Amino acid sequence: MNSTIELEAQYCAHNYHPLPVVLVKGEGVYVWDDTGKRYLDMMSAYSAVSHGHAHPRLVQALTEQASKLAIVSRAFHSDKLAPFLEKLCHMTGQEMALPMNTGAEAVETALKAARKWAYTIKGVADDQAEIIVCDGNFHGRTISIVGFSTEPQYQAGFGPYAPGFLSIPFGNADALEAAITPNTAAFLLEPIQGEGGIIVPPPGYLKRVAKICSDNNVLLICDEIQTGLGRSGALLACDHDAVKPDGLILGKALGGGLLPVSMFLARREVMEVFQPGDHGSTFGGNPLAAAVALEGLKVLEDEGLIDAAAELGNYFIAALAQLRSPLIKEVRGMGLLIGVEFHPDKVEARTVCERLMAKGVLSKETHDTVVRFAPPLIISRQQIDATVSALSQVLADLETGG
Repeated sequence: MNSTIELEAQYCAHNYHPLPVVLVKGEGVYVWDDTGKRYLDMMSAYSAVSHGHAHPRLVQALTEQASKLAIVSRAFHSDKLAPFLEKLCHMTGQEMALPMNTGAEAVETALKAARKWAYTIKGVADDQAEIIVCDGNFHGRTISIVGFSTEPQYQAGFGPYAPGFLSIPFGNADALEAAITPNTAAFLLEPIQGEGGIIVPPPGYLKRVAKICSDNNVLLICDEIQTGLGRSGALLACDHDAVKPDGLILGKALGGGLLPVSMFLARREVMEVFQPGDHGSTFGGNPLAAAVALEGLKVLEDEGLIDAAAELGNYFIAALAQLRSPLIKEVRGMGLLIGVEFHPDKVEARTVCERLMAKGVLSKETHDTVVRFAPPLIISRQQIDATVSALSQVLADLETGG
């Protein structure tokens, strides 16, 4: 076994099961391991590296800001936060924003905002607010978030869980309408379920749930940590249904693949429930993160990455759909967020990932049956062709018992 992998196994908690590769360098769509072998990155760190590895403009923004002022905490103002928040609010159509670091932190922020809004604005009785979520959701790993997960492993051994959450089937607007009560504060969902297996809801679903929420004075909060910032072929996945949610959660790609940066955005009525001391983060909104994230937003626009994701996503999905393998159950996705589901009785998704790694393509399975293809948005058609060719070879080998 690789000595680095052995050392990590000795000292690092075993809460991940990585593929046996040690990466040492990244540039664009490619990463290299400690033997010098080059791979196409089809994970882009769960969409965090949408701009590509070591994007020159983002690296320059990082180094320039790091040499000036990196961290001061929100105890003071800095010159970088306001321009970043202004740009992000204008792009997303939201009125105010609250910066955090990780996606889970931003989700927790949204949950706190929804509950306090329910008590101070909607008039729900104290401690009675309820938030509706979806079966198959993935919003993070904190105690409160795993408490409303429907994945048994995410919950096992971590209870008791926070009350106040109700889970309904994803993609079923009738289930939402039936579940709402006078105590319902918010409906939290991913427009496309990423970790759940790249599950795309029926057309018009988001538009209908937005109307249901509006009619019932319930906040619609969209978790676009993985789907946002161009990944789906639009700035936000909810844009495909022309829906502007009451609350929006961003992360991953917001940090340009260099830093953890996340954000909860909302209309003013929702955000203004927070008063000084209600919520905070030592690192949230720091000058270094703000400088890099602002440059990342500009790169998305300047390089046309959102339109590219739409065009190349269609190309990628069509190419994958041409693979007539009996091992494949379904190809699905939107933009450059694509899942290939395999028949579980025929092949394990991890086996496919291991075989792809041997051919210079890195991805990771989810739920044992789905292989993700979510490359940096800067990918080319030639690189997509190389990926599909590698997958075709893997499947041919597996079909013949190779």
